[in-house]
Amino acid sequence: MLVEMIMRRHVVSIDHDSTVLKACMKFKQYKIGCLVVKNEKKNCVGILTERDVIERAICALKYPETTLIKEIMSSDVKTIHPLEKVDEAIRIMREFHIKKLPVIQGKSIVGIVTITDISYAKPEMAKEFMDTYVMPRWVD
Repeated sequence: MLVEMIMRRHVVSIDHDSTVLKACMKFKQYKIGCLVVKNEKKNCVGILTERDVIERAICALKYPETTLIKEIMSSDVKTIHPLEKVDEAIRIMREFHIKKLPVIQGKSIVGIVTITDISYAKPEMAKEFMDTYVMPRWVD
């Protein structure tokens, strides 16, 4: 099965010079947990998750109204081509401990694939991923 068969084609993105507050408004509006971050050339330069906002903005006592996305986003974003196999998406997710992969063709963002998308399409693969995914253990 190819990534293009299960990816979401509607990708919500945000400009890297936008504020954390604008990102939070998009999270709320679209009921999503991540945004693909683009630069002025519309290239994918990062990904912003709710966790990034919590850890790198809120817990760091930064102001959402003035803190820019590029200051807190994950910039070492991993991507995948739409014609790659879903097995490769799982391999990348497992290796880098991530749950979302922007789908890139050339320099264009054509979709996003998440572990949730994979779990619907191939439940046995998602179970295997979760069995081997090392979740951090938090200590109070």
